Amino acid sequence: MAVRARDLIREICEAREIGIIKGAVSEDHVHVFVGAPAHLAPAQIMQWVKGRSSRKLQQEFAELGRRYWGQHLWARGYFCATSGVVNDVIIKEYLERHEGRGPDPDFKVEVPD
Repeated sequence: MAVRARDLIREICEAREIGIIKGAVSEDHVHVFVGAPAHLAPAQIMQWVKGRSSRKLQQEFAELGRRYWGQHLWARGYFCATSGVVNDVIIKEYLERHEGRGPDPDFKVEVPD
């Protein structure tokens, strides 16, 4: 499920020309460091990512549909910050410390299938 969540987030971002610089899917949260066109608001990006991934995941994994029926899969909030040249390095280092597996070192999955 975690791998599918990562793949869906990738698809959603690609469709809107949002580049994923680094990311990590943990058991109870997701970190995504993105580069997005200036005309896209962070709130809109999160609405797309959370809404579309939630709908698809609940369609594909019946246990989620039963567990979250009428509720939201993702928490309501999110953290968003802009970064400059120095902060880019710090953010990348933070995401590098996440242990993960899979063929993509830039978007790790930390939970078992």
